[in-house]
Amino acid sequence: MNAPELSIVIPFYKEEGTAGPLIDEVVGRLLPLGRPFEMVLVDDGSTDGTFEVLRAAQRRWPICRVLRHTRNAGQAAALMTAFAAARGAIVITLDGDGQNDPADISGMLAHLDRADLVVGVRAQRRDSTLRRTMSRVANWVRRRWLNDGVSDTGCALKVFRREVVGSFLPIRTLYSFIPAFAVAGGFRVIEYPVNHRRRTTGVSKYGLWTMLWRPFVDMLALGWFLKRRIPHVAVEEHVSDSLM
Repeated sequence: MNAPELSIVIPFYKEEGTAGPLIDEVVGRLLPLGRPFEMVLVDDGSTDGTFEVLRAAQRRWPICRVLRHTRNAGQAAALMTAFAAARGAIVITLDGDGQNDPADISGMLAHLDRADLVVGVRAQRRDSTLRRTMSRVANWVRRRWLNDGVSDTGCALKVFRREVVGSFLPIRTLYSFIPAFAVAGGFRVIEYPVNHRRRTTGVSKYGLWTMLWRPFVDMLALGWFLKRRIPHVAVEEHVSDSLM
């Protein structure tokens, strides 16, 4: 089987109401691009009907690969599972709640000629005032401490070259620090304004503890670690003239 060019990675946890329509929408947006792709769908131990919805989508679209955690391990664990399984040269991540707009993917792909990681920035967030305020404070503190140059690291919509995955560490707050890992690894990171939609079903899985306290503790440790990390360096091999 030939490897696809694009791997669309989506973690799901108790999203039986949004999973099916979101998968269909992503497929509908990517098929016209004419680029071979796969969808790596991870059910992170959902206790509702999410897994059955993913399997039904797989029957509609054989390009879907469905992976299932036997218990809920968290969003970062679901992402790492998907990254390990993804076969595409380019990886695209979205949240499973439907708030990311798949229509933005084509525009983000176009910017990979000048970047290794394109980070979506939610221009007009469709969240509560409290949630937006918490996110704004967290982003400001993180940007000052880690110097990753990104204003909205919490946006799940990201497009990046496969080799960027090698810069990630398997921590529970991975989503918050993907740009910081990439920058520390020597990769080029840029932002791209994206649409953000209201959640139409289900509830957010992230409260105050998840959004502020755990990322803050991890950020302090990562600030020290990333400054000492060996950067990514392009390597050129030069063959002896006698072998040519």
